[in-house]
Amino acid sequence: MPSWKSWPVMQPSDMNTFSQLLDTLLGIGTEPRALTFLQVSVRGVIVFIATLIMMRLSSKRSLAEKTAFDAVFVVIIGSMLARAINGSEAFFPTLGTGFVLVFLHRLFGVAAYYSHAFGILVKGQPVVLVQDGRMQRTNMFWEHISKHDLEEDMRLDANTEDLSKIQVARLERSGDISFIKANSVKQQAT
Repeated sequence: MPSWKSWPVMQPSDMNTFSQLLDTLLGIGTEPRALTFLQVSVRGVIVFIATLIMMRLSSKRSLAEKTAFDAVFVVIIGSMLARAINGSEAFFPTLGTGFVLVFLHRLFGVAAYYSHAFGILVKGQPVVLVQDGRMQRTNMFWEHISKHDLEEDMRLDANTEDLSKIQVARLERSGDISFIKANSVKQQAT
């Protein structure tokens, strides 16, 4: 068995050759319009793999886009990484920034877990749209929910058109409207 001393060692000239090959393959320093199909494809494969790693490091909820906090994260990551593929931004710094944003999203998520106030700041809070069968028009106005929007969601999610059957309806942090029917509250009390 050969000793570790006989194993090949990478020389500085080998590193320069590898660096040059990588620069050529990725089109580093090339104007975006001059990138070849192969260069854009290699960039795309690397960004795809890096994005999968980023999403595994991030929380699963970010892909569900449950709140504006998650949706903003996904939009920024997508927009930024597309620039790494098309060459309009520096390749490696853009990938690195993607990992920084994943870390920041995760950090904010942990902070929101431990601090309800911080969670409200970055994720928002639910808003009551219906209370005891009566629309809360001021809340609906500020949240841009029309009577027709509410009625549509009542039909689709609460299976009713009768507002008097709704004990509480909330616009949740995810943007969905949740309904608690009046009779279900009475049934639970008995």
